[in-house]
Amino acid sequence: MRHRKKTFKIGRTDSHRKSLLANQVCCLISSKEITTTLVKAKETKRIAEKMVTLAKSGTLHDRRRAISKLGDTQAVKILFEEIGPAFKDRNGGYSRIIQLGPRIGDAAEMCILQWVNTTSGEAPNSTSKEKAADK
Repeated sequence: MRHRKKTFKIGRTDSHRKSLLANQVCCLISSKEITTTLVKAKETKRIAEKMVTLAKSGTLHDRRRAISKLGDTQAVKILFEEIGPAFKDRNGGYSRIIQLGPRIGDAAEMCILQWVNTTSGEAPNSTSKEKAADK
């Protein structure tokens, strides 16, 4: 029986899907925002939020679990040093999906996946006082 085995298949084999999603999570960690299709974004969000939960505890075991899942030590370093501490007081909902509409070529639903503490065009740790000082 397949109880609680829900996953988005995304039309790919198991190894290709795992590799694609790990790569998207690494890109989200390094660039703070990615543009992708809605189905990929929903699955990427699930994995990314689990990685942030690991980063919040910050133990060596959790760091090794994140490296085994993502395969990118540089992304895991950013995750554990910057993103995990930024969400220390938050209990969940670390990322958001902003829908953009259909893509021109094939009408696939496009969206932006980003961390909650950032907005488009803004640095993650900047405040309104810093913005006012820049102007």
